[in-house]
Amino acid sequence: MKTAIVIPARFQSSRYPGKPLVPLRQADGSTKSLIRMTWEAAVAIERVDAVHVATDDDRIADHARGFGASVLMTSPEARNGTERCAEASAGIDADLIVNLQGDAPLTPPWFVTDLIDRMARGGADMATPVLRCDGRTYAMLREDRQAGRVGGTTAVFDDLNRALYFSKEVIPYIDPARVPEADIPVFHHVGCYAYTPEALRAYVDWPESDLERVEGLEQLRFVEHGVHVACVEVDARGRTFWELNNPEDVSRIEAVLVEEGS
Repeated sequence: MKTAIVIPARFQSSRYPGKPLVPLRQADGSTKSLIRMTWEAAVAIERVDAVHVATDDDRIADHARGFGASVLMTSPEARNGTERCAEASAGIDADLIVNLQGDAPLTPPWFVTDLIDRMARGGADMATPVLRCDGRTYAMLREDRQAGRVGGTTAVFDDLNRALYFSKEVIPYIDPARVPEADIPVFHHVGCYAYTPEALRAYVDWPESDLERVEGLEQLRFVEHGVHVACVEVDARGRTFWELNNPEDVSRIEAVLVEEGS
């Protein structure tokens, strides 16, 4: 299965303008941009044939080319990363397109290879990783919501791991007095998707869906149209996963980089 990773990146983020170019302090004291860290994570993944940055912004494009990335220029009309990937995929020869979002530099490589394995088994049009929350991650999700910040996304799925819903709220709800110490039944959705080219082509032909619009979550367009979205439970293997959604997340990610010696 020929696989290409596309990293969609836009400058005009409503919550954090210029986010792809934000410098992050590394464990050795140096700094790297968010988009460079994500690209380096992508090129280190096995069984991937190509990695491209997809953007409509010359500043991001010039910066990415400067550290050796392949860049595909896309339209500023793309409303989300999936639409940007769909546009970029028209120029890519691949059986599988992986969308590794540009704000997820802490994504472990096996999260992506687990998606490739799931898609190779067939039966799904799209796959995305979900990670059972440990106490630390659950606390950070709750802290963001209590502070009125939109932080990570959570996912719920059926017994066959087919997606039922994704939300920026922390779902399912757990009574604060009854949060278990282990096996917390909340799954953090990892911002990464593997699609068949056919699913991507169908996606751009559908209008923006109601739930997608109110939640601001692109994957809900697939769910609302009955697409088989496989949620692949992944194992962090002791690594901390967090996305850069808000300025407050910079210090969180930098702390993880120092802690893990990355």
